Amino acid sequence: MVDPLERFAPARLGSEFRWLVSSSWVGNVGDGIALSAGPLLIASETRSAFLVASAAFLQRLPWLLLGLPAGVIADRVDRRLLLVCSETFRALVIVVLALGLFTGHVGVSLVLTAMLLLGIADVFSNTTAGTLLPMLVDKDDLGLGNSRIQGSVVVGEQLIGPPIGALLFSVGRAWPFLAQALIVTAALLLVWQIGSRSVSSASPLNSRLRSDIREGFRWLLGHPPVRTLALTILSFNITWGAGWSVLVLYALHHLHMSKVGYGLLTTSSAVGGMLAILMYRRLEQRWALANIMRVCLTLEVFTHLSLALDTRAWIAVIIMFVFGAYAFVWATVSTSVRQRAVPKDLQGRVGSVYLICMVGGLVLGQIAGGAIAQRWGVVAPFWFAFVGSGLTLVIVWRRLGAIAHAGS
Repeated sequence: MVDPLERFAPARLGSEFRWLVSSSWVGNVGDGIALSAGPLLIASETRSAFLVASAAFLQRLPWLLLGLPAGVIADRVDRRLLLVCSETFRALVIVVLALGLFTGHVGVSLVLTAMLLLGIADVFSNTTAGTLLPMLVDKDDLGLGNSRIQGSVVVGEQLIGPPIGALLFSVGRAWPFLAQALIVTAALLLVWQIGSRSVSSASPLNSRLRSDIREGFRWLLGHPPVRTLALTILSFNITWGAGWSVLVLYALHHLHMSKVGYGLLTTSSAVGGMLAILMYRRLEQRWALANIMRVCLTLEVFTHLSLALDTRAWIAVIIMFVFGAYAFVWATVSTSVRQRAVPKDLQGRVGSVYLICMVGGLVLGQIAGGAIAQRWGVVAPFWFAFVGSGLTLVIVWRRLGAIAHAGS
């Protein structure tokens, strides 16, 4: 009988990989708690739609301002230590917020400030975390390693954390944030068990920031497969962001679902992701990576089309289940392909460009989706997403073979 731990995180990947993946699973439960408690806190402080929207914007703004410098720093210092420091900073911000809520000394300005500071922590944490896995496992095991880490997002952030956050918030506004602070502390202690992880570089630590950023961009622009992957992620996130920006309105007013029904859509997506976790290793062993990428992007195109045509709630639940499955597979494959191709001393800078493409694409898509829905209705953004993603897929179809084997 196979040991469940051995099946989930084989011993050949090393104990440090197990510490990293454990930290990811613990930390994403905390992120899931904040995912539901954060909006509830903002809504309890103000009814202003502008201020509510500002909270989400302030968490994304640091990516646009600090994403590239964060990548440089991750390539120049001990990555384990940088991740611990950023998570410690996150925990301190959450503790201050929780104490303010316990004592009643919290206003909307403090909440918005906390959102901005947490966004800064996210930039350094996510950028650095993405550089550690390639230093701990062989290239052939990146797919397996990423599938385990991506699984923590599905299970911890999307399934387990949100209901816990909502339940704790109903008990008291401070409790979910106190719980998150404790969970973040546990996650950083797990990361601390990993040995120091610095990358030797020809450039000195005090070299100019601009030259370091340019070095990362030059490598990216000079590597056609990785450059195309970055542009593909940007384009697909714009189209995805457009449709998903109005998903709640689409569910409530087009499909006539209840609020509980809308929650079922996101739950169905998470369940699809869980199925993909169990199947991923088998998929990677039986299918060529290029074909897996083509199938995932094709399903993305037809997901938008299906939602544009759909008028029944139960069909939307099935569509979201399929979406959750292929989205998990795409995230795992695309991350693994990039990590195999990028030199270890450039993982931070190139990875930060990818994260900026992801976040920037979502922001642009949300703006476009809101404007399109305002003018032509809540279904129109899905038609926009179908056409835009379809055109992108046609353009990159042949290039996916080169992308899939860029680091081989």
